[in-house]
Amino acid sequence: MSRFLSARMAALEPYVPGEQPRDRQYVKLNTNESPFPPAPGVVAAVRGAEAERLNLYPDPTCRDLRRALAARFGVGEENVLVSNGSDDILNFAFQAFCGPDKPVAFPAVSYGFYPVLAGLYGLPHTAIPLREDLSIDVTDYIGRGENVVLANPNAPTGLALGVDEIERIAASNPDHLVLVDEAYVDFGAESCVPLTKRYENLLVVQTFSKSRSMAGARLGFAIGSAALIADLEAVKYSTNPYSLDRVTLAAGTAALTEESEAYHAANCRTVMENRAYTTEELTKRGFTVVPSLANFVFARLPGTDGAQLYDALRRQGVLVRHFNKPGIRDYLRITIGSKAEMDALLAALDVICNEKGE
Repeated sequence: MSRFLSARMAALEPYVPGEQPRDRQYVKLNTNESPFPPAPGVVAAVRGAEAERLNLYPDPTCRDLRRALAARFGVGEENVLVSNGSDDILNFAFQAFCGPDKPVAFPAVSYGFYPVLAGLYGLPHTAIPLREDLSIDVTDYIGRGENVVLANPNAPTGLALGVDEIERIAASNPDHLVLVDEAYVDFGAESCVPLTKRYENLLVVQTFSKSRSMAGARLGFAIGSAALIADLEAVKYSTNPYSLDRVTLAAGTAALTEESEAYHAANCRTVMENRAYTTEELTKRGFTVVPSLANFVFARLPGTDGAQLYDALRRQGVLVRHFNKPGIRDYLRITIGSKAEMDALLAALDVICNEKGE
């Protein structure tokens, strides 16, 4: 680091994204990307007329996309914010609603950006431990008297709370924000979006990256009360009002057509089928697999070091995600890809276990 960096920033522990190696071809099961291409209508939109208008600024209000999202989720346009990925919106929310007198709580094992954002802005925060089975104890968040951020389904575990449990948390913290990060909701969990009509303190954040096969587009959205959305817009317009380019806006709108949504739903069903298959096969091989409602599974092989298994899989050409954190060091997070990709994972595990004599 340079000698000009502030002391606060020097102490920051940045988020570490999943690796994107270029040294060889890998079976890439480490960043929860979709194994499917975007919907045909999205591809057509990217190749369409908007690409020829990149000399002009995009619509900062993202009107067409907001209108499409509002229709899709049955809310008003004033209840929708879109920006450059859900991470962008999380950043806005931590800036807008948290502060020295507005602490935030989130699970100790969850999406790594939450503690990073708390550290970036010097926010008082509480990382609440999970239960022994890696589930979230709802009672830990009832009446906390501070902002609450929850990934649902949680990452990296894949476990999900029910809508009734989220409602209990929102109802018991009426004077504080409850943010529900639903990046993986379309793979078997239930969305809390309908609750935003009843709870002015509830903000739901989703992404086009996972179920809509658009991780490379960087597109996310939030749904909440008009007042919450206005607050987020104030932060957005104070940083980068043109956060979404014309091509991404066109792609996002095309992803919400009836034909595209049917395509996405079919892909989600396939992922869930492959998740069930992978869970069964891993269990046969002695793994403990956390029940997942996301497009990944969280698994460990008892008696095996997680970091060593991660390295062994990498040498076999299969990338998964390993987190060197207390309580989950022996687990691997495995993205659910195509059937062929999951078979490649299982074959690599068989080779590794045979080499160990197991």
